[in-house]
Amino acid sequence: MNILVINSGSSSIKYKLFDFPKESLIDKGEIEKIGEKGSKAKNHTQGIDEVIKRILSKSKLTSLENIAAVGHRVVHGGEKFKQPHLIDKLVVKQIEECITLAPLHNPANLAGIKHCLKVFPTNFQVAVFDTAFHQTIPDYSYIYPIPYKYYKKYKVRKYGFHGTSHQFIAQKTARILKKPLSKLRLITAHLGNGCSITAINQGKSVATSMGFTPLEGLMMGTRSGDIDTAAVFNIMKKDKLTIEQMDKILNKQSGFLGVSGISNDLRNVRKAAAKGNQRAKLAIEIFINRLKEYIGAYLFCLGKVDAVCLTGGIGENNPELLKPVKNQIKKISPKTKVLTVPTDEELMIAKLTYQLFIKNKRGK
Repeated sequence: MNILVINSGSSSIKYKLFDFPKESLIDKGEIEKIGEKGSKAKNHTQGIDEVIKRILSKSKLTSLENIAAVGHRVVHGGEKFKQPHLIDKLVVKQIEECITLAPLHNPANLAGIKHCLKVFPTNFQVAVFDTAFHQTIPDYSYIYPIPYKYYKKYKVRKYGFHGTSHQFIAQKTARILKKPLSKLRLITAHLGNGCSITAINQGKSVATSMGFTPLEGLMMGTRSGDIDTAAVFNIMKKDKLTIEQMDKILNKQSGFLGVSGISNDLRNVRKAAAKGNQRAKLAIEIFINRLKEYIGAYLFCLGKVDAVCLTGGIGENNPELLKPVKNQIKKISPKTKVLTVPTDEELMIAKLTYQLFIKNKRGK
């Protein structure tokens, strides 16, 4: 059976078409710069139409009826969704209710879902949530030490993100180590323009770096990661900044870009550092140091760790840069393996969609 995976972002749509249960890739692509001048798509509706047009022209599929199921990435499922879910009107409504938790991502995710429901009215469609994998984190790890009423009233808590990537890496690592996932303790580090790290005990997420939003945690391409909130208030007061302006600084102008003053792309920062740019060097040092701090904390929390897994654009393509991290891990935990494991979030979404499809079929 053919499964189409739609990853509908704020200004792009990534897609992959798989043949299951072979898990073989049939087609993939991306519609970029949606809504921008020169783009083939003015909105996500046109973007989905372009995806379908490409699939039918490039692959051997003769019609949309050859696609049995569609898996959709949804960034935020709040506390409502602890696992993938068959999409119906209620699920759409509940995803809409989570828009306040992910105002940039969930509307785009929903736009892709709603149009696919029209284009594929009889197809099996599944929502796979970035936050779902982290719903196993205990309350003492996800509750912030602020007045409890803000959790009860506004659901302010740590949610975690990149869940499909961390889940995929955990399963793949178990196969690499030839051990049941239920018997492993792992630390998975998804390092790209967005970065997060997760402690996994017996296949379940027990701690993760990203929080209420993807801003918390490690230093990233344009996101600050952890910062003293009082420092934020201090800057806002002195520069007379609005909440929206400060939000833009922390999410769009910080991280590698903010410290180096050069780029959010580590490749450009490394080139500048190699030429002697001190701020570029500092940006890399901050990134490595924060990564060490989180890995060290999770090593302590888990006690015994079978493997630390590095993935994402940075994790997969920068062995020399990450060598100090690997050396430190081996120094303090000699038996812990340090692995580079390529991720595939779309394949994980397809797997989860397939599993739900089979389960639903057997239940009928």
